[in-house]
Amino acid sequence: MYYTIKRPLVTEKNSMLAEQGIFVFEVDKGASKPEIKRAVEKFFRVKVASIKTSICRNRARNTRMGASKVKYWKKAMVKLAPGQKISLFEGV
Repeated sequence: MYYTIKRPLVTEKNSMLAEQGIFVFEVDKGASKPEIKRAVEKFFRVKVASIKTSICRNRARNTRMGASKVKYWKKAMVKLAPGQKISLFEGV
């Protein structure tokens, strides 16, 4: 279950979403929404209201050997219940 969430995605756009209670994570490609919900609720001890997922891809890179394979990864936008927050995303 803990391998479902790979890492939080911290960008300027995602920081603005965090103010609205939406947190963004890179998750395992095979993870379903219920698995992601259980992992977030258990790991961060919060209540999840909804989840949106999308499959993203990086650009192919040209090397001396030719073009490399495109890496696909999955992003989950987790909306928390009102009054809930994850302290990992708060500024120090």
